[in-house]
Amino acid sequence: MKICRYLPRDSARTPTPRYGLIEGQSVIEIDGLPWAQWTRGAHSMPLSDIRLLAPAEPSKIVCVGRNYAAHAAELGNELPKEPLIFLKPSTSVIGPEEPVILTKFSQQVEHEGELALVIGHRCSHVRDSDDALSYLLGYTCLNDVTARDLQKTDVQFSRAKGFDTFCPVGPHIETDLDPRSLQVETRVNGALRQSGKTSLMIYPVPVLLRWISRMMTLLAGDLIATGTPAGVGPLVAGDTVEVAISGIGVLRNPVHAPPERFT
Repeated sequence: MKICRYLPRDSARTPTPRYGLIEGQSVIEIDGLPWAQWTRGAHSMPLSDIRLLAPAEPSKIVCVGRNYAAHAAELGNELPKEPLIFLKPSTSVIGPEEPVILTKFSQQVEHEGELALVIGHRCSHVRDSDDALSYLLGYTCLNDVTARDLQKTDVQFSRAKGFDTFCPVGPHIETDLDPRSLQVETRVNGALRQSGKTSLMIYPVPVLLRWISRMMTLLAGDLIATGTPAGVGPLVAGDTVEVAISGIGVLRNPVHAPPERFT
């Protein structure tokens, strides 16, 4: 099942974002929130008549660093002895086709395509005996856009990862998926930059859920970015960056220079 969040392109008629089910080339509106009780509505629209938004409105985005050995190696980092986590602010989230806005504070902004987990209900202190995946609503694509030069100079990652628009998410949530061996790819202007399987994760999805839930309560709609394969690289104004994950789809975003008032 593919769950999306959207606005009609003529949004003056319906200014409030809605959730829906993507079926073929149509979107079926649902009544209620996808992580709570909801019912299938009677109203549908062609995909061509809607604008997809980020499919979740997270209170936080928990990111996992260096979860692929080849990516840790390409940046000259040692493998973490336990999951390395950091946060991105909710204000960094954008949806499909929305622009990533570069910042004057960095000369080296890079892409990081990742599988993202979407929390389905409150999750805290998950035990080893629990079915960790039962806490998920589903999976989506995420681009952990990073100011690499700032990441190298700062002690922690908040500034480098937290600029507005530095967390594209989408295009929708896929609920029926096995996360153990998905292909994660990133292309810039059609050229393949990253390609790796989730089977190469140092810490797989259930381990990450249990680990993170023991430190912070995860709420419905929160996101966990599970780490990026090797091949991260620069983004410049005029680029188009795409994160594609097998079984989910393609998250596409243009890259823009900062507005003059920010330069």
